[in-house]
Amino acid sequence: AVSVSERVDALIGVMTLREKIAQLYGVWVGASDEGGDVAPHQHDMEEAVDLDALLPAGLGQLTRPFGTAPVDPALGALSLMRSQARIAAENRFGIPALAHEECLAGFAAWGATAYPVPLSWGATFDPHLVRRMAAAIGRDMRSVGVHQGLAPVLDVVRDARWGRVEETIGEDPYLVATIGTAYVQGLESAGIVATLKHFVGYSASRAGRNLAPSSVGPRERADVLLPPFEMAVREGGARSVMHAYTDMDGIPAAADEELLTGLLRDAWGFDGTVVADYFGIAFLKTLHGIADDWADAAGAALRAGVDVELPTVKTFGASLVEAVTDGRVPETLIDRALRRVLTQKAALGLLDPDWNPAPPALHGADLDDPDALRDSIDLDGPGNRELARTLAEEAVVLLSNDGTLPLAGPRSIALLGPNADEPTAVLGCYSFPQHIGVHHPDSPVGIELPTLRDTLAAEFPDTRFTTAHGTGIDDGDTSGIPEAVRAAHEADIAVVVLGDRAGLFGRGTSGEGCDVESLTLPGAQQHLLDALLDTGTPVVTVLLAGRPYA
Repeated sequence: AVSVSERVDALIGVMTLREKIAQLYGVWVGASDEGGDVAPHQHDMEEAVDLDALLPAGLGQLTRPFGTAPVDPALGALSLMRSQARIAAENRFGIPALAHEECLAGFAAWGATAYPVPLSWGATFDPHLVRRMAAAIGRDMRSVGVHQGLAPVLDVVRDARWGRVEETIGEDPYLVATIGTAYVQGLESAGIVATLKHFVGYSASRAGRNLAPSSVGPRERADVLLPPFEMAVREGGARSVMHAYTDMDGIPAAADEELLTGLLRDAWGFDGTVVADYFGIAFLKTLHGIADDWADAAGAALRAGVDVELPTVKTFGASLVEAVTDGRVPETLIDRALRRVLTQKAALGLLDPDWNPAPPALHGADLDDPDALRDSIDLDGPGNRELARTLAEEAVVLLSNDGTLPLAGPRSIALLGPNADEPTAVLGCYSFPQHIGVHHPDSPVGIELPTLRDTLAAEFPDTRFTTAHGTGIDDGDTSGIPEAVRAAHEADIAVVVLGDRAGLFGRGTSGEGCDVESLTLPGAQQHLLDALLDTGTPVVTVLLAGRPYA
């Protein structure tokens, strides 16, 4: 019956130090420690978590309950509900965890709609449509019990060799700010906490290398990198910000008090939570070398203004408890972060006496019969697919046309290139099939993914199609080029479909950790294109790609 601030202060006043710190970290129960990474250096950082030992003190966040392995959405919602009931039951104050997920190109869950990547949002120049898409993504997430989404990426592209270009909205600060703020407004309208990332300078890394230092002066930072974040805070109403991995002028973002407190909070008036990029606080010791131990890293991040360690407990564990007890880290820093975390939980209804662990999608369902629940939640319905289709159509960029387009029912089409009949060619690295599904090859994809060949055949039912890859995405093999050339000679039109493969940490040619040294097409694709252009057959070149290529 009293104000949120009074409730939060009362709670802080009766919590032990261990209970306070427990609200400041997440736990990633489904994470792999055997090299199946879905985050940088995960296999270095992930350790077994003893929930029986942790939960009596409480738990701040649950990391990616849907986005770690393929799980039927209804069974995932049931599992999350049971986890939340256990978490609330085992701590003295009945506080549940806040559940977060990735949602960069749709809710990153098995069977959920895969929307076009953020680079396509920018290419639509349509904030209203992006806002509608984000609201749909948010509604799906809330329906199964998720509270926070780790999107949008507001990094402004500075070097297209950087692997994460596909995750960005583009290279113009005003476009990124406008489209990104629309996404934030849509996600927040559904009750999901939007998380702005990566604050700030990640995309300005030297030579476009992931995790490299950012050589940016104050003018470039203010004019180019910061405006999208400021607009999303002031006009979008974002309730969370994620610090960047990189350092600027030798100061890592996770330890930059001027950035995370002076600018973000004091100047812009942000009053939400600052969360760590995955393992980013531990990186203060292992990569940046500014911390002697885990407690030192935790103290530096807390002083700067980081409130929550993600994805799992590492530096905010027993060593931080000991450091506060010894006086190395002031307890006032713990209380400051805790106040922000509990205020956000209160706003989400997680501290209310009538809080229900069952998410909306399970209300009225028979929770004692999991088999009957299977397939009962559809996260890829017709409305979602129509939104995704419209966004994809508006995002298409026609670079040039000599009159060949539009095609008018040609008698024969040679459909050529490595992406001509590849279903995943339309997906980004943060789509569930490319992010998680690749680790589970025996599981079905979970969504319908028509290829370009399927779509063209439906568009031109009377046309004869000949398909030849010519070469792979990046294998450099030229032995198939003569076959593609023959097919082009015998067709009225050659449609050559080039581009890249989205993946993570070297599994792809585009995506997180897939930086390149030049902007030439991967592999032998340029050789294929040159050979086809020499045939004299009209060529339509289609790029399904996550970055611009030369």
